[in-house]
Amino acid sequence: MSGARKQVAVVVGATSKWQSDGRNTKLAHGKVLDDSDIPVGMRWGVGGAIAQKFAREGFFVVLTTRSAANASALEKAIIEQGGEGMIVELDLVSRESISRAFATIRKHVGDPDVLVYNAGYLEGRDLPPEKELLEHVPIEIFETAQHIASRGPFLVAQEVLPAMRQRGAGSFLISNNQFSLRGRKRLTGQSLYYPRVMMRTLAQVLTEEYSEHGVHVANVVIDGLIDSPGTRALPRARQNPDAVMNPVKIAEAFYYLHTQDKSCWTHELQLTPFATKPSF
Repeated sequence: MSGARKQVAVVVGATSKWQSDGRNTKLAHGKVLDDSDIPVGMRWGVGGAIAQKFAREGFFVVLTTRSAANASALEKAIIEQGGEGMIVELDLVSRESISRAFATIRKHVGDPDVLVYNAGYLEGRDLPPEKELLEHVPIEIFETAQHIASRGPFLVAQEVLPAMRQRGAGSFLISNNQFSLRGRKRLTGQSLYYPRVMMRTLAQVLTEEYSEHGVHVANVVIDGLIDSPGTRALPRARQNPDAVMNPVKIAEAFYYLHTQDKSCWTHELQLTPFATKPSF
């Protein structure tokens, strides 16, 4: 249970597919990696860094993940840092799972003051070069991308925005990537990312609908490779370390958005490493 004066931050997708035993890490490296030499703030990618940041700022943090075991180490780290949090299982493919998860959150800690939608997926990365064109993409891969990038944030918004609107305050923040800026062909080794354009569009629509009710909606374009156990071991990260983004600093940007004065809200923020050209 959170204390009466604690605000609640929910991080949807609190763990990373690039953590030491993440799905992408195993796919790219063929094994689980040792993360003992990596600072704790970076071990779970952006979601973990955001959760730790809000916990340090005094929020009760709810970590959502498809399997509670994925977030157990992160929850332990937050508690060891003096924070408070809980894990709630949530599968974005299932509307029933989403509803159950937020019913649990409301029951135990109340309605969220801030919701960070940080869900990711890796479907499509293992398709071979000869399967690069759209005509070869299995419908299941497209459906997963749509669930996570479009349908999921829509359903999550329906769960949290009514209470924020009634309260006249709250933040709904979306963690997105450079592929949301315009449609781009999928290259070999990439996920099916163009549905993320819809995620950005949803943020724009929600901004128009809910800003006047005191709800801050923002789309954060994370334009680069994020540091984590799995990504820092990639050849391109080793060859150009200045192009790798620090998730702890990304988390600070999310906290900045939540604490902005209503007189000057930011509704889209693009973060790009200094060593690379911004995407557009």
